[in-house]
Amino acid sequence: MRILVAGDRFCPSSAFREAFKPLAAEHEITFVDVVDEPDWRPESPSELQLRETMGSPRQVIDALDRHEVLVIQGAPVTDAVLDAAPLRLVCCARGGPVNVDVAAATKRGIPVVTTPGKNADAVAELTMAFLVMLARQLPVVIRYVEGGGEFAHDNYEGARWFGHDLSGHTLGLVGLGQIGGRVTSRARAFGMKVVAYDPFVEPSAVLETGAEPVDLDTLLAVSDFVSLHARATADNRGLIGSPQIARMKRGAYLVNTARDTLVDETAIIDGLASGRLAGVAVDLISPSPATGLHPLLKFPNVIITTHIGGATYETLHHAGDMAVAAIRRLAAGQPLLDLADPSVAAGQRAGSPV
Repeated sequence: MRILVAGDRFCPSSAFREAFKPLAAEHEITFVDVVDEPDWRPESPSELQLRETMGSPRQVIDALDRHEVLVIQGAPVTDAVLDAAPLRLVCCARGGPVNVDVAAATKRGIPVVTTPGKNADAVAELTMAFLVMLARQLPVVIRYVEGGGEFAHDNYEGARWFGHDLSGHTLGLVGLGQIGGRVTSRARAFGMKVVAYDPFVEPSAVLETGAEPVDLDTLLAVSDFVSLHARATADNRGLIGSPQIARMKRGAYLVNTARDTLVDETAIIDGLASGRLAGVAVDLISPSPATGLHPLLKFPNVIITTHIGGATYETLHHAGDMAVAAIRRLAAGQPLLDLADPSVAAGQRAGSPV
């Protein structure tokens, strides 16, 4: 088979080369990288469906040359891309194929597979780092030191910065997919009790992870730390807003390594200002204003990172390994896993002519 691996700025094609070496003896593999194209604007109905893309459809089309497999991370895959080669498989190396017109692929009988869980360990570890940093007042202490704060240089200096152990406290997880499951095991190793709310996971499956299944209101009321791990949908926009923060324990902490749309940032700001929230850590926020700092940064007990949850080399390697596994299954005629549309079970192109 002819395989095109199209990398991008976040996930360069070079990150896939090692994983794809075993396929080189049997398949022809081409590696390219799409680049930022600030002037490109989506216009067609297919283009307008895509989100979180890198590059333009034209860049992908120009690289396609009778390829049967297309591997991408952020490159846009539109109906025009799908019609540019006799594709039998599109592998989107991310948890959700938001940059792929899945409906157009389904119409053409082209399966689209994803790589769910590729970043689960990375995000779970960042979540635990946030929990420790908030519990021990590290954001406040770091800002004190960076601001030129004086050091007493004695054994009693830490008396100004008392925090909490994680052990003995309750962590509430909103969403218990692959990331939430890994957070559960790590939090329990720290001695935390874990409760979880996920309407898409059976209570018995929640119990198997070591967490206790509860409804959202109960989770908010009993948790010392609340951490969000739900996939963003149209239905859960603003899932955590003023009513939810009002139900949280006074002095609880909030962590969001999922999507910024899950929270109402104005409600978070109000919660910090009132003392209802003792601290907040977010890996995704709304864009900073054109002038000045993001309003959350006026609080010393806030951590903001720049969407680094999955930004580890190991995440990229996991994605490459999962893409190779999908291609092997296709070549062997085996059922594909992690299909974006399970109704498309085989890579038999059926649609517009190439």
